[in-house]
Amino acid sequence: MNPAPSTASRLTITRPDDWHLHLRDGAAMAAVLPCSAAQFARAIVMPNLREPITSTAAALAYRQRILAALPEDRPSFTPLMTLYLTDQLAPDEIRRAADAGIVAAKLYPAGATTHSSAGVTDIRKLYPVLEAMQQLGMLLLVHGEVTDPDVDIFDREAVFIDRVMAPLRRDFPALKVVFEHITTREAAQYVAQAGAHTAATITAHHLLYNRNALFMGGLRPHHYCLPVLKRESHRLALVEAATSGSDRFFLGTDSAPHAAALKEASVCGAGCFTALSALELYAEAFEAAGALDKLEGFASHHGPAFYSLPRNPGTLTLERTDWTLPETLPFGDALLKPLRAGQVIGWRVQAG
Repeated sequence: MNPAPSTASRLTITRPDDWHLHLRDGAAMAAVLPCSAAQFARAIVMPNLREPITSTAAALAYRQRILAALPEDRPSFTPLMTLYLTDQLAPDEIRRAADAGIVAAKLYPAGATTHSSAGVTDIRKLYPVLEAMQQLGMLLLVHGEVTDPDVDIFDREAVFIDRVMAPLRRDFPALKVVFEHITTREAAQYVAQAGAHTAATITAHHLLYNRNALFMGGLRPHHYCLPVLKRESHRLALVEAATSGSDRFFLGTDSAPHAAALKEASVCGAGCFTALSALELYAEAFEAAGALDKLEGFASHHGPAFYSLPRNPGTLTLERTDWTLPETLPFGDALLKPLRAGQVIGWRVQAG
């Protein structure tokens, strides 16, 4: 039986953070940044630009470009920067990054997702870097999929747990690891049972949709993301994890903008743009589970605790009101279509 929907008309929570965000760069970044800054106080910014952020200098320069593009009414938004791990990255760069306030490094298995061709081919090549990260307290963020072409795309996250996560946790027990944008029952169970140094982010679209959404009435490219949407049983396991109250799970939108023409091409980019309505989509998912009272912990408390950062001052209020997402948004010299473009959402962040 589905839980009864909440009758609350307003929900006020501690100002939340986005622990997994793609902003792109240049005019495209300037177009989407206000969406995240309007809802979140901080965001972990992904480093997989066309020229990956593989050095401290590049990360600091990117941070300055983000700050320069902030709307004048959102000066308090803080981008938290990350390094892109490669086979060649040296421990000394990790030390420079930690000294400069860079909070995490991102593991992309080579070829796993957008702009990941320079990613890691074998995690054992990273062991000196991971040892430095463990000593310095820098977090490791992982895109948790193997890229072996013999492994079915729907099984790549579960296989990653056995092949990569298990030995990683054995060899670096004190390293804080975020298993990002988990999509499977196996991943939710693994994180729930792992030690205190393992956590996971969960996206709104993986809480709301299963893989049928990719094919409703035809191929739906704006629902295509990596890791891909999975079966309904996996979606339900993610909802259970997110609404459980466990501090191992927290919000990471993985909002990933692509020009509409590229999303609708014969070979389309992977990613769902959800930043425009991120909190509203999460509220919808938590309400459907009868767990709106758990949204604040998931969105505002658990992430800062895992990153050893203070909770944000101030609050954000969601109101129960219907509004229609725009069909398109400007995206540099192109157009961008948000997930659920042209559709009605029943919650809205109150203008503040």
